Formats: sequence, C-alpha cells, structure tokens
Amino acid sequence: MVFLKMADVILLVTCSIREKAEQTIWNRLRQLKALKTKRPRSRVPLRIGILGCMAERLKGEILNREKMVDLLAGPDAYRDLPRLLAVVESGQQAANVLLSLDETYADIMPVQTSPSATSAFVSIMRGCDNMCSYCIVPFTRGRERSRPVASILDEVRKLSEQGVKEVTLLGQNVNSFRDNSEVQFNNAVSTNLSRGFTTNYKTKQGGLRFSHLLDQVSRIDPEMRIRFTSPHPKDFPDEVLQLIQERHNICKQIHLPAQSGSNRVLDAMRRGYSREAYVALVHHIRDCIPGVSLSSDFITGFCGETEDDHLQTVSLLREVQYNTGFLFAYSMRQKTRAYHRLKDDVPEEVKLRRLEELITVFREEASKANETSVGHTQLVLVEGFSKRSSTDLCGRNDANLKVVFPDAEVEDVTNSGQKVRAQPGDYVLVKITSASSQTLKGHVLCRTTMKDSSVYCLT
Repeated sequence: MVFLKMADVILLVTCSIREKAEQTIWNRLRQLKALKTKRPRSRVPLRIGILGCMAERLKGEILNREKMVDLLAGPDAYRDLPRLLAVVESGQQAANVLLSLDETYADIMPVQTSPSATSAFVSIMRGCDNMCSYCIVPFTRGRERSRPVASILDEVRKLSEQGVKEVTLLGQNVNSFRDNSEVQFNNAVSTNLSRGFTTNYKTKQGGLRFSHLLDQVSRIDPEMRIRFTSPHPKDFPDEVLQLIQERHNICKQIHLPAQSGSNRVLDAMRRGYSREAYVALVHHIRDCIPGVSLSSDFITGFCGETEDDHLQTVSLLREVQYNTGFLFAYSMRQKTRAYHRLKDDVPEEVKLRRLEELITVFREEASKANETSVGHTQLVLVEGFSKRSSTDLCGRNDANLKVVFPDAEVEDVTNSGQKVRAQPGDYVLVKITSASSQTLKGHVLCRTTMKDSSVYCLT
C-alpha cells in the first residue's frame, strides 16, 4: 500500500474470462477510490487506468461508474499508452479499445525484472478463432494471429542469457500456431481432424507450424526446460508428440482441456469433439509418450447441464486420472454465443455442489496418479524455499508438480563431487518418498544438470 500512495499513475491489468477475475478488479477500484479522494491537493492528481480484456468488454460501465477511471487500453492498445497518458494529463478521460487483426507485439521484448527468476512465459500468439460457445476470448482479444518465429526465438535466447531455466510458450491455442511471415511453407503437418475432431472455422494454409517452433526453441539451450499451454485437443499433430518424446528438455507434460465428459454438453459448448474422440487421443498420447503427465480444464454447471451430464464428467475424471486439474463453475459472459442462444439455467447452489464433487474426485484420482512417483528419483528445478517451512526447498518436476525437500548439503556431480546447497535455478535429483494430489515430498540426492541427470537418475 505504501508504493500505491507514492504512485502518480496506477494501471490495472485485467482479464474477463471468468466473473471472479472482474469482481476482483471492481473491489480493487473501490480501494483505489479512497486513495484518489484522499490525495493532497498539493500533489499531482492520481490517475487510474484499466488495461486488457475488461477494458474492451466493459468500457462504458468502467468510465461512467463513479467517474474514477481515467484511462482505458484494450488488449491491442498498449502501444498507444503514451498518447493516452498525455490525454489524461490534460484532465480528460482517454480510451482505446479497438481490436487489431495483426497486432502481436512481436518487436516488444519483455523485461525480466527479477534477476533470481527461474522461469518465464513467452507469448507466441494472440486471440482465438475457435468460438467455443462459453468463451469470451475471441471478443475481448480478437482473432487468432501468431508472432513471427524469429521474434520468439530472439526472446527465448535473451531469457537464456539472463539465466532463466524454464520457458512456457503461451497462446489460447498454441497448436494452431502458424507463422506466415516466412516464405517457407509446410502443408504436410497432420492434425486430429480425421480422428473425430472438427473445427468451427476455415483452417489456414501454409506457414511455419507449432512443431517447427517447438523444435527451434528446444535447440536454443539444452539446459532450459520448455513447456507450452494451452493446446486445443483438435490440433494435436503427431509431429509435436514425437518432439516431446525425443527432446530431453521438452517437458513430458501436456495440458489437454476437456471441459466436460458429456457429449451433449460438449456439443452445446461447440468444442468440436466427442468424449470418445477425446479419450482416444489420451490413449494415443500415452502410447507416444510413456509416463506423460496430463492436466485439464473442466467447467461445471454449463447451460442445460443435467445431473447425468455431470456424472459423465465425474466418470471422465476417474477414467483419465489427471495429475493436475483446473475446475470452475460456469459464469455467463456477455457477447458469447451462449449468452445469445442458451439459458444459464443451472442454479448457483447446484453449480457449487457439482464443483465440490468434481474437486473431490479429481483429488482422489490425482493422488493415485502421483503415488506412482514414490520410490523414483526425479529431476527438480529449484524455485526457492517452501512457503510452509524455512528449512525446506521446493521446485517443480518435469510433470510441473511441486516437489518439497529438506534444504541440506548435497554432492555437486558437475563439480568433482563438492558439497553445496541448492539455489534457485539449480537442477537437483530428489528421491520421492510421499505424494498427495498436489505435492510430492522427498530427499535431495545431488545437484546436477539436465544433460547429466539421466546418468544418475535411478529408481
């Protein structure tokens, strides 16, 4: 709060995908209103701005509610911030929420503000074309467009030079990435559309695909872990699965959003696949990548969801047995197809009861899945001290699960066996001794490198 009192401009970056995210911003604005009204007249007036999806979706309401927001910049208007701030300085409200068909911010390199950061996120595309009936992303972030491969590789190289050990490639649907800025073309990349998957839009042709990008990113630094999220099940070519299986630094962990286990609900959501096609893809992935870790998204209480539909989702959770899950109760968003054509007819108390049931089942199955790690040695990227204990360190394994282990002197196998204490950014081998639905625990064996870990990784 001290820093807020010192600031002359406060900008809030927002999201509109779920109602809870918007409510958090409204609550924060009420807090900032008191700060603004108490500002001494001798100081420059406090200016408050809203950036991102919420600015685009609720522009009129934000500007008019209590007249406290001075600036609005939509997801594609960040370059216009200097001009908008200049307008605000003159005492006027300023807004730019226009969506672009080509803006990707490819030439704007993010600054790594924490020198001790072990991981970073790299945006590879913006927007989405899928038009799932519940999703507001195409309306708040615009149509899908991909960054040039060259700019992404440049950003990852810079992160590697800064000592970052893990990069996650981000996009609403990363597997549909397509860089048409290059003259090279590859139309031979396979998709899942012949395996019972459909699409709501005309597939673009040509360009460098996600498999090419993943291949190039993984070659930059053999000691840098590579993750990606989020793919759509309909766009999972075998070339990507083969790369994950072959490259030691591409994590054997895949996020595969299901949303529901009911074919009727999946059809209403316009997901483009059936439960059977989704499960077949899960089996195919597990055949291609033995030991792969799977995570997923689920929405409960979608329009028209019956108790039988809910139980089918419960059974899918039990059948697939995910390692990690993100589960939410449905909240209707304006502008979406569901808002215009469907009825949000599941009572709130029913949504919350079903959500609790899904969470309970997920935790039961995740515990079973994670218990298979007990007794095995895993490579862990150290992040720092555990939040619950100053004598324990924590990090993430290949499956992106949190691993907690005592902070103790260990052998450094890369430096003549000298005794060291692990630091953030180090790779260590940890023998897993216990597991829950969210966390693994164990004891540290040694500090190592990703390249050398396979030699010392014994069960």
